[in-house]
Amino acid sequence: MASENVKLLGFWVSPFSFRVEWALKLKGVEYEYIEEDIFNKSHLLLELNPVHKNVPVLIHGQKVILESFVILEYIDETWKQCPLLPQDPYQRAIVRFWTKFAEEKLLGNAWMAMCSEGDEKERALKASIEAIEKIEAELKGKTQFFGGESIGYLDLALGWISYWLPVWEEVGSMKIVDQIQFPNTTACMNNFLKHPVIKDKLPPRDKMIVYFEKRSKEIASLIAATRKG
Repeated sequence: MASENVKLLGFWVSPFSFRVEWALKLKGVEYEYIEEDIFNKSHLLLELNPVHKNVPVLIHGQKVILESFVILEYIDETWKQCPLLPQDPYQRAIVRFWTKFAEEKLLGNAWMAMCSEGDEKERALKASIEAIEKIEAELKGKTQFFGGESIGYLDLALGWISYWLPVWEEVGSMKIVDQIQFPNTTACMNNFLKHPVIKDKLPPRDKMIVYFEKRSKEIASLIAATRKG
């Protein structure tokens, strides 16, 4: 089963796609990467993911697996080398909790803080910083990485904080992760980016700045239009 052909549909700047690529590379799984234009979706993407119509999509032989976190767990259960999730059920539960927390409380608010203005930006920025405060407290005196002493599932889930979030901060003229206020989070971010698998698989930062500046302006215009309507 594990030796069947593996393909991944992704988007060059999607942190959700990168989670999956990082996992495959950590496991040493060979795969074919297929770049998707999410603004002009291919027939293949629409056929494989008719529900959400987005990336990433993992194809393993005849099987199609959707949603980045579901894909990560599938990869971990299919290829046993270099385990991503802890073996202990309680520790796995902790990892899943913080994965869900960061996705629900930080990612959406940080994105909104970049794309909005005025009171809405301040609310989203405040919520983002509060989420980082919780993560910082959890990390205190504990780990080299977000998930422990070696890179794992939680690091792949929170990896966007290390690379995407500073870009969003620059584009949105804001600061969420202050390195003096959040030394543990900053240390984990730096350790993550130094990992050989991660540092060799990141999108170009200058290209990301251009992309997110454009996207944030488009979304800000949509928000303004919605208010007027």
